[in-house]
Amino acid sequence: MDGPALGVLLYRPVKLAVPKELNPNEHRVAIVPDVAGRLKGSGFEVAVESGAGEAAYFTDDAYREKGASIGDLTSISKDAEIIGKVQPPTPQETSELPEGITVVSFLQPTSQLEVVKALVAKKATAFSLDLVPRISRAQSMDALSSQATVSGYRSALAAAELLPKFFPLFMTAAGTVPPAKVFVMGTGVAGLQAIATARRLGAQVRAYDVRAAAAEEVQSLGATFVQLDLETQEGVGGYARAQSEEFLARQRELLGKEVAVSDAVITTAAVPGRKAPVLVTKEMVEAMSAGSVVVDLAADGGGNCELTEAGRDVVHEGVTVRGMSNPASGMPTHASFLYARNVANFLSLLSKDGQLAPDFDDEVVAGSCVIKNGDVVHEQTRELLGADGRSEGEK
Repeated sequence: MDGPALGVLLYRPVKLAVPKELNPNEHRVAIVPDVAGRLKGSGFEVAVESGAGEAAYFTDDAYREKGASIGDLTSISKDAEIIGKVQPPTPQETSELPEGITVVSFLQPTSQLEVVKALVAKKATAFSLDLVPRISRAQSMDALSSQATVSGYRSALAAAELLPKFFPLFMTAAGTVPPAKVFVMGTGVAGLQAIATARRLGAQVRAYDVRAAAAEEVQSLGATFVQLDLETQEGVGGYARAQSEEFLARQRELLGKEVAVSDAVITTAAVPGRKAPVLVTKEMVEAMSAGSVVVDLAADGGGNCELTEAGRDVVHEGVTVRGMSNPASGMPTHASFLYARNVANFLSLLSKDGQLAPDFDDEVVAGSCVIKNGDVVHEQTRELLGADGRSEGEK
């Protein structure tokens, strides 16, 4: 019989390409084999660049077993409609992508303006997972939270590793060793995971957040919430809002005593799209005992500690300040597992009946969209570009 049977609808599945991450500090991969199989079952064709999962311990064969194809960047990108990444594509990488491509990644557009320009030139559509609205319906797509879970866990382990003391209470024949005093600053997802992990390791934990509503969550984990005589700073979507310099100065003054008596301080305070606030000054570090530790999870955003250098340990007057750069990447297997599920759940909003069809009336789709068909639609990014946000061909 020639041709398809009458009534059978033929269509090509939406092709998702997963390239290698080019940043040498990035070990995660956007899609893991199990999720590739799940996407294939829901109408996607998944093409993975050879070696893309190696740093996260996922082999090419594991992808093949789940129905994904393996090839070089050129072959996986050919006819692709969506590119899935962790880090934003570089301008060079973008130049090799098909025109009109849809990109899903941690685009971080306000700090990646050259990438945005390159995507505009490609008349691309780009979604940034760091912009997914924090609403209940979008929790399964909240990659910021899933990766913050990994970061918070690793920050407590780093503090325990660096501190020249036990975390837990020890009662021995030679005497009693008191538990370490850990102070966590910022109790979002990363901070709460840091608290939970430090508590599991046996430390005595105190925590502070500008959002008064965080007290109950802190206490539920067995930690003590530090109350300061300051106005609460609750922001939109559950984030802390940006604080004035006057507020920060008063906050540092009040927090200085807590920092001084702590063996380990873990800072996690970040405001999306802005420089991280300085919470721990040089003088506060100098007031800590020799051997104490500061672990800064906001290092990539400038750091919560005045002495922080991203990706380095700085020792100042006997106190070690660790600036954790891209901390989730340091545990790439589970970080990739969580991130891939976030991506897959988000992709379900971009396709319908086997076709790429983003619903821009959906607040999750609209809220996370940076570029739509070559036009910059994210307001803050438009302002930083200093242009009207249209692609070159439409000006």
